[in-house]
Amino acid sequence: MILASCSTSPGNGASSTGTPKAGTAATAVPEPTSTPLAGAGGAAALQNAYVAVVQHVLPSVVQIETSQGLGSGIVYDTSGDIVTNNHVVEGATTFKVTASTGHQYTGSLVGSFPADDLAVIRVSGASLTSASFGDSAKLLVGDIVMAIGNPLGLQSSVTAGIVSATGRTVSESNGVVLPDTIQTSAEINPGNSGGALVDLAGEVVGIPTLAATDQQLGGAAPGIGFAIPSNIVTSIAGQLIKSGHVTHSGRAYLGVRIALTFGGNGALISSVDSGSPAARAGLHAGDTITAVNGKATSSPEAVTEALAGLAPGSVAKVTAVGQDGSHRTVSVTLGELPA
Repeated sequence: MILASCSTSPGNGASSTGTPKAGTAATAVPEPTSTPLAGAGGAAALQNAYVAVVQHVLPSVVQIETSQGLGSGIVYDTSGDIVTNNHVVEGATTFKVTASTGHQYTGSLVGSFPADDLAVIRVSGASLTSASFGDSAKLLVGDIVMAIGNPLGLQSSVTAGIVSATGRTVSESNGVVLPDTIQTSAEINPGNSGGALVDLAGEVVGIPTLAATDQQLGGAAPGIGFAIPSNIVTSIAGQLIKSGHVTHSGRAYLGVRIALTFGGNGALISSVDSGSPAARAGLHAGDTITAVNGKATSSPEAVTEALAGLAPGSVAKVTAVGQDGSHRTVSVTLGELPA
C-alpha cells in the first residue's frame, strides 16, 4: 500500500509551502550574503552520475512473478539468461518476466543453487539488454552503490547508499547461510531480491538478497541490507548456464546433518554422510558439535556460519561431545560442498 504524502494548511492561513495568504504583505527576502557551498559543482556531477547509471542499468533489471510472489532479476547475457535469488523462483516452474519497457515474457528454470541462494531462468526469443558485472573484490567500505529492483511490486525502483561493510556472513530465515556478503545502507525491501546492486561505473557488484531484522521491534532494520557479491554470482550463474548445475561451489563441506531442535548445548548431529570428511574424521550421529576452531557452536546456524568462513581443503578443529559424555577434538580436512 502507498500512502499519499499530504500537508495540512497551518492555522495562520499560509499554505504548506509557506506562501502568505491573500491580503498579507510579503516580506522582502534579502539577497544571500554567504558564498555557495564548496563542492556544489561536484554535487551536480554526482547527481548526473546517479542518473546516468540508472538509465544505463534499468533496461537490464526485470520483474519476476510467480504464483508465490514477486521479485527481481538481472539480464545476464544476450541469450535471455536472467540471474536472480533462488528464493524468488523456488517451487515454481514457469515465470512471468516483465522488462523495464513493460513487455512481458515467459521464463523457464535453467538451474538453481540453494546453498548460495542463486538461480538462473531463461527467456527465449526476447531482445533484452544484458548487464555488465564488476569485480566485487575491489569494493571498498564507503563506495556509493544503488539498489535497483521492484520492491513491493513498484517496478524499476532505485535506492541509494554506500557499502557499509564487506565479508559479512548472514543467515536467511530458511536457514541458508550466505558468506562474504556486502552490507549496504541502500534500502532493500521485499521485491528487491534478485535485483541489482550497482556502483557508479554502472556495473553490477552484487544481488540484493535480504534486509536485517530488528529483533526488538520485530521488523526490518532500516539501512542494513545484504547483497551476494558479483564474483560469487558470476561463478555460480556461469556454471548453471553451462551445465544446469554447479560443479564447483567453493563452499566448505563437512558432511553432517544437524538436528533443527535440540535442548542441550551445541549442535546435535542427526546423520553423517557416508565417506564424507566428517565420517573420515570419526564423527558420528548422536555426537554434539560444541565448537569449530575454538568458536562455540550453539545452533545449526552457528556450525554453518563457521564452515562458511572456511575454504575447501582447509583443516578445521571440530570439538564434539559423544553420547557417552566424552569430549574430543578432531581435525577435519574439509571437502567442497556438492551441488
